[in-house]
Amino acid sequence: MKRILFLVFFFQLSLLTQAQDVNALVQKVKDKINLVNDYEAGGKMKTNVTFLKVPVAAVKLYFKKPNKLKIKNEKGISFIPRGAVNINMSNVLSSGKYSVLDAGNDKIGNTAVKVVKLLPEDDNAEVVLSTLYIDPVNHVILKTKTTTRDNGTYELEMGFGKYIAWGLPDKIIFSFNTKDYKMPKGVTFDFDDGTKKKTPEEKEKLKNQKGKVEISVSSYSINKGIADSVFN
Repeated sequence: MKRILFLVFFFQLSLLTQAQDVNALVQKVKDKINLVNDYEAGGKMKTNVTFLKVPVAAVKLYFKKPNKLKIKNEKGISFIPRGAVNINMSNVLSSGKYSVLDAGNDKIGNTAVKVVKLLPEDDNAEVVLSTLYIDPVNHVILKTKTTTRDNGTYELEMGFGKYIAWGLPDKIIFSFNTKDYKMPKGVTFDFDDGTKKKTPEEKEKLKNQKGKVEISVSSYSINKGIADSVFN
């Protein structure tokens, strides 16, 4: 009996220690993200959606705490799903209270990562579940999977380089289900891909595929101050 009680106690202690470890790791990630009050970034954006013909475009990204984000396409409309506001990790980690769960270990490329799940405590929160793949050495998030209440499920992958000390990625890949993508008002789908004309059934099939947006950032201007009017 004593042996059973000891094992139960040891198991509970182990769970408590793991919970403390992942909470501490998430806090370190937040601490790094909080170093950035605002930024302006320049780069290129490539949109890969089967039913849209969108050329590679030069873009400007603007961010200001706590959650203001704008992506400006210098040549027109940026076809970005609503969930793309979460390309800013501050928005993911400061979106209210949540429970942090240890979901084990994995690898992203050659990097060992800790997998952490965030469960919002608010039953009416827009985000239902977030899974983070965290580099425990550099305290940055390499990948996220997010399920939302109204905007489907999407994934985010990030590559880091010279701005890793600020927790800012050099490359962002945003993947989403095109069936959950809501076009801006007044904008229609362009199915002309240079091949034969699509039937209504073929068009519907195309809308149920994966879409992807890739942003390659060339430079950041960090904590220089950005006017609120930029986000209007």
